[in-house]
Amino acid sequence: MRIAVVNNFYPPRVGGSAHLSESLARGYAAAGHEVLVLTAAHLEAPSEHEADGMRIVRLPAFRMPETRLAVNFDIPFTARLSMPRRVRKLLDGFRPDVIHQHGQFFDLTWASGLWARKRGVPTLLSVHTRLQSPHRLYQLIFNVLDATLVAPFMRRCMPTYVVMDVQMREYIERKYAGGIAGMVPIPVGVDPEWVCGGDASIVRERHGLGADPVILSTGHVIPLRDRTALVEAMPEVLRAVPEAKLVVVGGIYFDAFLSRARELGVHESVVTTGAVPKCDIPHYLAAAAVESHELQGYGFGTASLESMAAGVPVVAAVREDNFLDIKLIDRHNVHLVPLGDREALAGRLIEVLGNPLDSAGLARAGAEFVTEHFTMDAVLDRHLRTLHELADSK
Repeated sequence: MRIAVVNNFYPPRVGGSAHLSESLARGYAAAGHEVLVLTAAHLEAPSEHEADGMRIVRLPAFRMPETRLAVNFDIPFTARLSMPRRVRKLLDGFRPDVIHQHGQFFDLTWASGLWARKRGVPTLLSVHTRLQSPHRLYQLIFNVLDATLVAPFMRRCMPTYVVMDVQMREYIERKYAGGIAGMVPIPVGVDPEWVCGGDASIVRERHGLGADPVILSTGHVIPLRDRTALVEAMPEVLRAVPEAKLVVVGGIYFDAFLSRARELGVHESVVTTGAVPKCDIPHYLAAAAVESHELQGYGFGTASLESMAAGVPVVAAVREDNFLDIKLIDRHNVHLVPLGDREALAGRLIEVLGNPLDSAGLARAGAEFVTEHFTMDAVLDRHLRTLHELADSK
């Protein structure tokens, strides 16, 4: 097959969407398929090159201004008068059998979707981000953008959607009704091997942690994962485990949790690292007694699965059926707490820190859970089967 992979986010940009699209593109090429990657320009990367059997083209882009609406995140757009013509030329030259798009609200998705619709080429769309915010005004704006900009394109382009979890399925059914050619349940994929074998002493020395128990919280701090619940649980945690430290690893694009930590007098037990190189993540996981950041009911993402793969117990406020037919089991492979229950969160963190033997058993079960269901090989195979079916349906 000739497969075009389209994502405004692509390494060296960081993030789950970028890394997943790169891993899948590499997997498609390694399986013998021709692969063209279309993405947004990045200062650290050439505008066009070939790597690992893929042709990667980065179109000129601008970064969305830093605002609270954009959670101050690096969001690149390629929209300019020449972009649709450039996309048409690239795709006409490549003649893909199928297009795998990432992100429903990006201009490259729309441009490639319109090209595919006109030429009868099927599209598979992975929706990585729901347009949601805990801020009422921002949610109103997102609702308007979804209804007036995104949904009309979806109804016109009619992609088949990759459904990664139950929240995403419900979101797509609610927001893009009339623009759904089909839905395929495929969970997010991770590489269990790269997160293992870290050296805890590196980060303990770097941040002066000594032998303190570490509550790790990985991933960028944004309104949908604001870390406030963790900070509000810390007073009770510190009464039981005074030396505990909350280590937040990731870019801080929403800092309300730091103000709350000062209000509660726990700020000296909160360590922030900012964004760190991917190669450092195994070291932080090796130092962690527990990891927690999925506490606002928005799903269970890559970072949580990677923590489980590394043998770190995870505490999260998600549903047991988060992955549809793949079940999370409370106190077996993960710790599940009720949404918004700070006391329950603090209790589980204390339980993990105070019962290392029980925690080790849960951690092993969590690692086995990831290995069985979420390896990149398994996820890649499901994507390829879906792409073959779409290509054969033309």
